[in-house]
Amino acid sequence: MITKNDVLLLIDIQKGFHNPKLGTPHDLGAIENMRGLLKLWRKNKSRVIHIQHTPKERTSLFHSSKEGHDFMDGFVPENDEICIQKPTNSAFIGTDLEQVLNDNHAERVYVIGLTTPHCVSTTVRMSGNLGFSTVIIEDATVSFPIGEYDGETVQKLTIATLKDEFASVKTTEQIKELFMIENETDGRRPHQQSTR
Repeated sequence: MITKNDVLLLIDIQKGFHNPKLGTPHDLGAIENMRGLLKLWRKNKSRVIHIQHTPKERTSLFHSSKEGHDFMDGFVPENDEICIQKPTNSAFIGTDLEQVLNDNHAERVYVIGLTTPHCVSTTVRMSGNLGFSTVIIEDATVSFPIGEYDGETVQKLTIATLKDEFASVKTTEQIKELFMIENETDGRRPHQQSTR
């Protein structure tokens, strides 16, 4: 069951990743999975935290002066959603993310975003090491080719190195089922109370 204190941590879902120089993402459906998960968290009024890669290097696709720094369509923070800009691969380095998670009494941290072997992996590892119960939603993360290895190979190897050691691994469908369980439980409450 997903609670109000279960955090959805969105890593670097920014337009810079549309650049064709990066190659073909391993799963073209992963972005839609991310969108769907964000909608579920918003509907449930659970905590959402956006991480925005903001490097100092002006040559970076993600420098704040470039369009690539902007969030992809459908991922712009809304209302009281927190946005944290990070200068490095880890969302914990040079930011107050750890304090924000503690202040919000985070029960679990669900991680999605780009890219799996870089900023997602680095953040997941630190989250686990800092003692947060961490879940990576594998089909809502993206890998690109690296050298001789295609994106699918990179994705599988990265997830394998994170599983159980730093985080548990779930799919989008498994997370949707957790929301369904909560809705079914909520639906039974009036009946249960009326029989007491």
